[in-house]
Amino acid sequence: MDYSFLLLGFLTGLSFILAIGPQNLFVIEQGLKNQFVFIICLICSISDLILIFIGILLFHYLDNFLTQTVENILSILLILFLVNFIKNKYKENASKKPFNFEESSRSFKAIILKVLGFTFLNPHVYSDTVFVLGNISKNFLISQKFSFGIGASLSSFIFFFLIGYLSKYFSRFLNKTKIWRILNLFIIIFMSFIILFIVLDMINSNLK
Repeated sequence: MDYSFLLLGFLTGLSFILAIGPQNLFVIEQGLKNQFVFIICLICSISDLILIFIGILLFHYLDNFLTQTVENILSILLILFLVNFIKNKYKENASKKPFNFEESSRSFKAIILKVLGFTFLNPHVYSDTVFVLGNISKNFLISQKFSFGIGASLSSFIFFFLIGYLSKYFSRFLNKTKIWRILNLFIIIFMSFIILFIVLDMINSNLK
């Protein structure tokens, strides 16, 4: 294990993951709701690990694989996913209770599908974990690539479990319906800006 490349991978991965996006916001929301926190953090972390090493391996053999067409398809799918998510948030805010703190385990499947959607439909997940991290490591030695990938993966594990369980801790102070209506409104506004950003990014990328 090359610890200098482990540290490089950790700091590089952390620099990308610190930017708040739909996936991170969803983890925070579920932490505040105290619902399936461990499994959600685990799925996000393992997904990043898989994507990071896919990027490292792909750039070991290939160079240009994330084409503009692939990015456009992923962007459109993410927009549709986010529109549906925002619609459900509007419904929650319109109801008498924004969400049920005693939500049963039957929603487990829906939550897992949501976290997978936020993870794998986001083109920026691929550009950050697969394209950028893979590209950075392409000239490293095999042992250095492995250390770099482990470091970047560790940053994801630490970050997701940290925000998930910190949110879970603060959930005890957020048990009022009014507070959750405000949080839902913030999520709706933030996700709307994310959609706008994705659309503008698609336009700029295709005009180049």
